[in-house]
Amino acid sequence: MKRRTLIASGLGAAAGATLLGTASQAQSKDVIIATTAGLMERSLQEHFYRRFEQEQGIRVRSVPIELPDQWARAVAAGRSGGPAPFDIVTATPPDLIQHKDILLPIDCDKQETVKKNALPNSCFPHGLMRTGGGMVMLWNGKNFPAGKEPQSWADFFDTAKFPGPRTLPDTGDREWWVPVMALLADGVAVDKLFPLDLDRAYRKLDTLKPSVAAWWKSGDNSMQILRGGEAVMAMVYSSRAVPLTKSEGFNFTWNQAIRDVGNWAILKNAPNAANALAFLNFFTTNPQEHVPFSAKVSFDSNNAAAANLVPAEERRFRPSWPDNWSKLVVADYEWIAVHRAAMRERWISWLTR
Repeated sequence: MKRRTLIASGLGAAAGATLLGTASQAQSKDVIIATTAGLMERSLQEHFYRRFEQEQGIRVRSVPIELPDQWARAVAAGRSGGPAPFDIVTATPPDLIQHKDILLPIDCDKQETVKKNALPNSCFPHGLMRTGGGMVMLWNGKNFPAGKEPQSWADFFDTAKFPGPRTLPDTGDREWWVPVMALLADGVAVDKLFPLDLDRAYRKLDTLKPSVAAWWKSGDNSMQILRGGEAVMAMVYSSRAVPLTKSEGFNFTWNQAIRDVGNWAILKNAPNAANALAFLNFFTTNPQEHVPFSAKVSFDSNNAAAANLVPAEERRFRPSWPDNWSKLVVADYEWIAVHRAAMRERWISWLTR
């Protein structure tokens, strides 16, 4: 990369030199970004990738891939010591901890563009927040109209007061999302959730399991289940709850929603590491692009000024609006990363018995 591009991206001379030392000697004018396909990739192309190419002169090579396949390829390359298959990957907060050995450290204090534009506390030692939302409680407004709506996960478990089938995730981080939800329903305070009492969580889940009509496998699948009437209440991504609420007679609450954050991370052996860090800094700029991007994907993205451009009537749908953001439950990701494999094993065992 040209020196002026590094400095404009907030790297500085020393940081840029250090970063370039970790990258392939044949640094190209490309950056390879792995992300999930569909709406997310199309929206990133429209609002960020093309503009980055125009303004920075660096071509974005977008690779549509699901997270398990992405990590399988990244981990295999890390073990072999060869070049990474991507420069930038998508990571959940536990991923940033669990896979930190193959991720490039980021000195957040030296990312001046990030510090100027990003949401507070959204840069991490091995990644940068890309999008933020929550795992929320959603219900069908026909079953539970105004004045008779559930308000908490305790209500979600109360099938006498709020009758009807439920749907829960069996994808993503369900092995801790669902136990956290169960503990909140059982009266555990947010600041007492961790370390998770899994025995207590699964005893509570045993009481709900007969009422779970479907275990959804993707965001689209959750919407199909709800639209088809298989379930009247759900734990779903806020990115799916928002469009269902806006136009299809559903409603949801941010109360006790579990924060669901997607991050960008740079692989340690990335072939174009300096370009990747330049992109992360660039991503946090220009709130006028973040507002329509967030509207399309129903996740908020990482620009602090964007929320002020959102019309008042839209604020209840935006997770980063302060009244909503303050309600989100933030997990102990360090604890989750250590216990993730065991939690997943227990989840599968419980679900299949």
